Amino acid sequence: MENKQQELKIELTPEVAAGHYSNLAVISHSGNEFFFDFIAVAPNMPQAKVQSRVIMTPENAKNLFLALRDNITKYEQNFGEIKRKTLVPAPKNNGGIPNPFEA
Repeated sequence: MENKQQELKIELTPEVAAGHYSNLAVISHSGNEFFFDFIAVAPNMPQAKVQSRVIMTPENAKNLFLALRDNITKYEQNFGEIKRKTLVPAPKNNGGIPNPFEA
């Protein structure tokens, strides 16, 4: 018996295609999920709002990590090494973002 892969049709609506700009990601996890909070931080602003939250299973988070690592490697092969200018420390208390799994 052949394993025939089904083609997945992905729809991208205009609202989603516009995207959200993010220059900070806060990542947290529980035993069952990874939480990715994407934030746009503006200079001289003491507060920033989460623009988008993505929740994934550990397996899917690892798949994302591997795909991102592969894409960064390909990007750097084409355009040169990505230089990291500054490291932004993670906000304390998860940036005031409630984690439903914290006691």
